[in-house]
Amino acid sequence: MNGLRVQNGAGNEWSIDEKVRCIAEAGYDGINGFLPEGKEAERLSRLLDQYNLSFSVNAYPKTAEELDVFLCKAKSFGRVDFVNVQVIRPFLVGEQAVQLLADMAELSRSAGIPAYIETHRGTITQDLLRTVEYAQALPELELTIDFSHYVVAGEMHTVSDEAEELLQTLLPRTKSIHARISNGEQVQIDIPMFGSVDEEDAVHRAFEHPMLMHFQRWWLEGMRSWRQSAQEDEVLPFVCELGPPPYAITVRGPNGVQCEVSDRWTQALLFAKIARSLWERV
Repeated sequence: MNGLRVQNGAGNEWSIDEKVRCIAEAGYDGINGFLPEGKEAERLSRLLDQYNLSFSVNAYPKTAEELDVFLCKAKSFGRVDFVNVQVIRPFLVGEQAVQLLADMAELSRSAGIPAYIETHRGTITQDLLRTVEYAQALPELELTIDFSHYVVAGEMHTVSDEAEELLQTLLPRTKSIHARISNGEQVQIDIPMFGSVDEEDAVHRAFEHPMLMHFQRWWLEGMRSWRQSAQEDEVLPFVCELGPPPYAITVRGPNGVQCEVSDRWTQALLFAKIARSLWERV
């Protein structure tokens, strides 16, 4: 939602009240964001109650101690369903990495707040081969699946049988899914739209995009894997996670201002519609 602007000619970014209202009115069930503090926490808590939305947050610890502190703050806020964790240790490998992930899993259990490790570039899981090794070594490893990072990092213009086998190894660990489509060169690409996302045909036409077909398959398999082991009261978070620039591709307009080539809000609505159509198959 960062950088999205009111369509009234003023060019002002949506306020937090407007963002939450739009999210609720669009049919989303919750918000993934950052842990608020002070008056911001009070305001967000009021909005979540007003629109009956769930809430999850992102954390960026380098150590188990940092995650411990964060989980205490999240518990104090009182309404965090889970924490999406990007472990900012991209060059930690082997037994030390396995131990750090095991320690973080134990902290999550002790705090009573699920903490899912995201498959993300620039973090402890930036390498697909290493992440598969972590999954094999740690039965308790729970993942937020975002394969856009592996597709772009591996320059996957096509998905080889070797890559597919490794990616499939991780899908049984699915606890959350981040929806972003990448190709072999950019981490967040635009999915061509055919008419309004309110048109049923638009979703089926979007499936024709060559990369979306792969991601659709991975999302579906992740959903099915999650469903097989889910408890009755558990929820699978599917986050329509489209970042502002520099994640979003931009071009320079005639006035010299950098403009996004994609309409993030409309793209997110499309991903939500796709997710629901996949869930019906699960």
